[in-house]
Amino acid sequence: MTLALSHGGNTVFASETPSTSVLVGTLDGVARIERDGDGWRIAERTLSGAHIHALHLEEESGMWFAGVSGDGIHASTDDGRTWERRDSGITEPNIYSLASVRVDGHVRLFAGTEPARLFASDDLGATWTERPGLRDVGSVDSWTFPGEPHIGHLKHINFLPGDPTTMFASIEVGALLKSTDGGETWEDITGMHVDVHRCVIDPRDTNKLYVTGGAGLWRSADGGGSWENTFSSGSEYGGYPDQLVFKPSNPSEMVVTAGAKGPGKWREEGIANFRISRSVDGGATWEVAMGGLPDYLPHAIEAMSLEEAGGVVQIFVATTSGEVLWSDDAGASWSTAVDGLAPITKGGHYSALVEAAAR
Repeated sequence: MTLALSHGGNTVFASETPSTSVLVGTLDGVARIERDGDGWRIAERTLSGAHIHALHLEEESGMWFAGVSGDGIHASTDDGRTWERRDSGITEPNIYSLASVRVDGHVRLFAGTEPARLFASDDLGATWTERPGLRDVGSVDSWTFPGEPHIGHLKHINFLPGDPTTMFASIEVGALLKSTDGGETWEDITGMHVDVHRCVIDPRDTNKLYVTGGAGLWRSADGGGSWENTFSSGSEYGGYPDQLVFKPSNPSEMVVTAGAKGPGKWREEGIANFRISRSVDGGATWEVAMGGLPDYLPHAIEAMSLEEAGGVVQIFVATTSGEVLWSDDAGASWSTAVDGLAPITKGGHYSALVEAAAR
């Protein structure tokens, strides 16, 4: 199986044997890395020149979808070796997130964009239609983004396990939204900070929600009715978490990546100070897990994927400096899989660190 490693696509996989191939979405196309003995190597590059925000593997069909910054959606039927445009009906070409779910006997794809809009496809991306109800919520006029062009985007899409018509949309910056009719109508979920990066759901207990964002990690035990801020600004785990994954066989085992401060400070201070942390109790408590790495990473972690295959849990994280870091022991220890890739980055996050380093 080939895994996805990108900012806005698949992040959690379950396989029979550990995968030896990963597609990485970068500022300069898709890089395939492959296992090579005890390490990894860069094996192939495709979609050169495209800034890849999201790579999504639709496992039932085996098709890959790439969401590109400013250039719509591309699809591959040969495991990411060749691509073709597949975005008829997409009216906002700046794609930030991709997701899919099986509903009414077929696969439905969703794409989130900047400006924050939602599109759906029932024919594996051949045609797309907008779900305009996303923008009919009370918070819509406040959606924005600190950096240029100051427009909010739909950063992450998720579905309630066991109920494909209930879904969540994370708006950066603006809101966590919930739909119970497959994305036709939406409501604001309140109680946490409005800088929402992603919403992760415990598949064993779907009342347990986790939200990462600009004010730390938030947890709800009642489906979003109330929230607690597990850690926030100034925490040793970082005040700016983004990526969050869990072990499929035991979702209480989680891994989070977080910067000490937000991107506004990256440009001023020239460093992101990211850490990787683990929890074994469903996010109630955390421990820093940087084995084999510097205590703080200078560059931002912009993508993370976890695969559980038998007794092996391997995790990949990718940075704005073009590194892919790898663990094959559930995050206890880390090594560099490859470096020298183009930045793995959402929007212009990488530029703050590049500009600071050039001064």
